[in-house]
Amino acid sequence: MAPCGLGSPLSLVPWAAALLFVLSVGRALALPEICTQCPGSVQNLSEVAFYCKRTPELTLRARCCLNGEGTILGLDLQNCSLKDPGPNFPQAHTAIIIDLQANPLQGDLVNTFHGFTQLQTLILPQDVNCPGGINAWDTITFYINNQSCEGQRNICNTTEDPEICPENGSCVPDGPGLLQCVCADGFHGYRCMRQGSFPLFMFFGILGSTTLSISILLWGTQRRKAKAS
Repeated sequence: MAPCGLGSPLSLVPWAAALLFVLSVGRALALPEICTQCPGSVQNLSEVAFYCKRTPELTLRARCCLNGEGTILGLDLQNCSLKDPGPNFPQAHTAIIIDLQANPLQGDLVNTFHGFTQLQTLILPQDVNCPGGINAWDTITFYINNQSCEGQRNICNTTEDPEICPENGSCVPDGPGLLQCVCADGFHGYRCMRQGSFPLFMFFGILGSTTLSISILLWGTQRRKAKAS
């Protein structure tokens, strides 16, 4: 029987196992940037911590509550000196609970929550309005240091305008107080009036030829200027 030297298949098993372990650890350490945007970790008395600890499959890492697939279900950015949630905030669009209290937030936060359709609890500083207002939430409660927006409503069910979307489109919620109209299958374009699939090849063909023409024109203009100088 051949000896199990360094180059034998059996000797590679421990190395392969070690490599898989290192790769798995690397994946485990990879956190969305929003989770580490603010130093520190979720405090034990945080509403996000209470929510996360109620379900054994969820874990607290940095400022996030994650499920087994690494999806953000809770985000705690309280007391982070934030004037706005920042460009990485959309990474938390899957969150069910978010805490932004004790931050000097400025401006209207309505457009900040595009796509946050799963959000059910949002904790804000007392002087910051719940996005979408009273029509977007079942309950808005004011406390001494913060306010809580609870139970996101489906704005498509509460709008008073039955024709808010065109005949061939349907209303889809897009976050607190936000909606979008989605064309039915087989329709596209302005107010979903055009039938058939969207002509992608034609669109990108026209876009590509236009871009190429403009590039050639600019190159020729710059070349003439260079010769003149």
